Amino acid sequence: MIPSANAQPITQVVLPGREKISSGKVREMYADGSDHLLMVATDRISAFDVIMREGIPDKGATLTALSRFWFHKTQHIVPNHLQDDDNAFAEALPAELRNRTLRVLRAKPLPIECIVRGYLAGSGWKEYRQYGTLAGEVLPTGLQESERLPAPRFTPSTKARSGHDVNITRQQAEEILSPDLLQQVEQFSLALYQFAHEHAWERGIILADTKFEFGLRDGKIFLIDEAFTPDSSRYWPREGYQPGKPQPSFDKQFLRDYLETLDWDKSPPPPPLPLHIIQGTRERYLEALHRLTA
Repeated sequence: MIPSANAQPITQVVLPGREKISSGKVREMYADGSDHLLMVATDRISAFDVIMREGIPDKGATLTALSRFWFHKTQHIVPNHLQDDDNAFAEALPAELRNRTLRVLRAKPLPIECIVRGYLAGSGWKEYRQYGTLAGEVLPTGLQESERLPAPRFTPSTKARSGHDVNITRQQAEEILSPDLLQQVEQFSLALYQFAHEHAWERGIILADTKFEFGLRDGKIFLIDEAFTPDSSRYWPREGYQPGKPQPSFDKQFLRDYLETLDWDKSPPPPPLPLHIIQGTRERYLEALHRLTA
């Protein structure tokens, strides 16, 4: 469902009578019986690991719509935790939360982030410039910023409870997960990326990189959290793509670029966001939703 503009962004959520399990930068998790959770996406937005004071109207509904879309599209590759097909659970929710809530299975999250990069950007470009490597593995010389890699690369990172996630090598990841489990999530991650990259490409969007979370339930691997949202993915317009420079994006890079122009040390409290930055960020998220889901 395409979200319609809310009068005010929703940055705080209260579900009376529900046990809150956790609260993240964007999502609030509530218990729904012993086997399920309600995952509510707020309109909060963070940059450089700092949550902004202002929310982005409809951001949570956009993230929820995209995750639901991708969970359905990719369930032939790996099972996921989505359990809200009948939408009956939503009738008990406040109206303003129905299009931003997913009912999901409980699973034990794996302690790493599974990142796939198809193009050199962000921290991957920074590492390559300094060392000629990506996740500790040597890449061909002479690659440019935003250039497509010879093949997508699996580049795991740690999960930080606070502060920044840290990129790690495959060897370091094997010390956190077993080699067999790591191989499985790597194969799932690459297959998911390749499928979504092709889908996005056909709709005029480049999926430069993306991040997955996986969990275990009864010994089986599930894709959990979100899927291919502008919060977890780097989306570029295909039209005008040109390696050798940063690309315009359909994600919160627009917000980061604005913050980089300020005299701000990237620690709390965040600076106030002007209206044109809030509106511009919202428009980019919605553009990704419209193009990808058609």
